[in-house]
Amino acid sequence: MRQYLNWKTYLAVVALFIVGASLYYTSQLAGKLASEEKQKVQALAGALETLVKSNNIQETAFASNIIAQNTTIPLIILDDKGRIADSRNIDTLHAVSPHKVVREKLVEFQKNHNPIIADYGTGKNYVYYGESYLLTQLRYFPYVQLAIIILFLLVVLIALSAANRSLQNQVWVGLSKETAHQLGTPLSSIEGWLELLRDNEANNDAVTEMQKDLDRLKLVADRFSKVGSAPQLEEENLVTRLESIVQYMQRRSPSKVDITLHSPQADVPVNISGPLFDWVMENLIRNALDAMDGKGKIDVAVTNTPQQVWIDVADTGKGIPNYQVKRVFTPGFTTKKRGWGLGLSLSRRIVEKYHHGSIYVKQSEVGKGTTFRIILRR
Repeated sequence: MRQYLNWKTYLAVVALFIVGASLYYTSQLAGKLASEEKQKVQALAGALETLVKSNNIQETAFASNIIAQNTTIPLIILDDKGRIADSRNIDTLHAVSPHKVVREKLVEFQKNHNPIIADYGTGKNYVYYGESYLLTQLRYFPYVQLAIIILFLLVVLIALSAANRSLQNQVWVGLSKETAHQLGTPLSSIEGWLELLRDNEANNDAVTEMQKDLDRLKLVADRFSKVGSAPQLEEENLVTRLESIVQYMQRRSPSKVDITLHSPQADVPVNISGPLFDWVMENLIRNALDAMDGKGKIDVAVTNTPQQVWIDVADTGKGIPNYQVKRVFTPGFTTKKRGWGLGLSLSRRIVEKYHHGSIYVKQSEVGKGTTFRIILRR
């Protein structure tokens, strides 16, 4: 459960508590206001009885005053034959058929409240009433408040996510630039030592292999230097590029691991930054190698469509648990005992930001393997 308990969860819990408390408090206020309105309607019904029964001028004047003071509670009075005798505080000013509006309100009032009976001795009137505008607003207030809180939380989360991404970008760019800078000095020194070794013909074979590794290190430094700036995309044959990567990784893989490239077409042109794209593919293949115990199979498959090119990297390793799939691209997340957990996050940055594509875990099953998919636009 700890993976779900973060600051976002606590923020949501606090928001729900505020809304719950508001709902409870508003419900209590609405209940008290509804009770007071019922008492006012009962007093009004009593005033109607007084007007009919009493001959006392003061009593009738007081009753008339009670009736006149009701300017908020909508009500409809029916006689003992069910006919509408009077209606108050119902907006029929712009209605085409005021009588129809009153009838519709009557049906609504009958569903919500029992009538208050005004008994005149010779007959009865039935007072049906609804809720005042204030009470209606009070009932809807918590939902308005909930919408405002949700909107506020969304704005906060978006702002924090944007700030977090900006900070990550700064860290990545700074780390990449510093790494490229730090590699520059020893690479230049090694280049000089290789020139001295070339003077002795007995070192030719060793120098040749060392030069290959040195060129590789220069390529790595070049990749790091490109992370901090927008690279120039050039049209290349993707299959040729992948063949080179597969061959390079195969030579550096355990003998019982087979890395195979599958492409129905020999020429698949795409716009890519070669050094950065190689980095992504090598990172995926290296992760696949780490997921296998020195034996297994890695398949790199290319699917060419009119609008997109798909590159699937599937391995027969230990797989990724479902609860970790969504976190594999999070900076700092790693299941290895070593490493900073930046490989996949940098790969996603390269694919999405620089190549305007996408990368995701297409499929993974514990004990059977994982498939990553890269989608590049044509």
